[in-house]
Amino acid sequence: MINEVDADQNGTIDFPEFLNLMARKMKDTDSEEELKEAFKVFDKDQNGFISAAELRHVMTNLGEKLTDEEVDEMIREADVDGDGQVNYEEFVRMMLAK
Repeated sequence: MINEVDADQNGTIDFPEFLNLMARKMKDTDSEEELKEAFKVFDKDQNGFISAAELRHVMTNLGEKLTDEEVDEMIREADVDGDGQVNYEEFVRMMLAK
């Protein structure tokens, strides 16, 4: 699965490649309920935010171990309000951007 997503074949999944993966998984998924369910997959503690630790956990479960720097970069790119985590609105914006 990782090789399919790793477009530049450098052995890691960068943020654009991650978005492509999520866009494929969410293809035909545009209902509010489906987006909420997808958000819950990342938001393990159900506090309404995706933290760096939660993102790292999900990516590890997908088979991709990321460095702290890679996780921080992914959060920064999705984190519109700059609070260091991704809220639901930012998640939806990211998912529907592709």
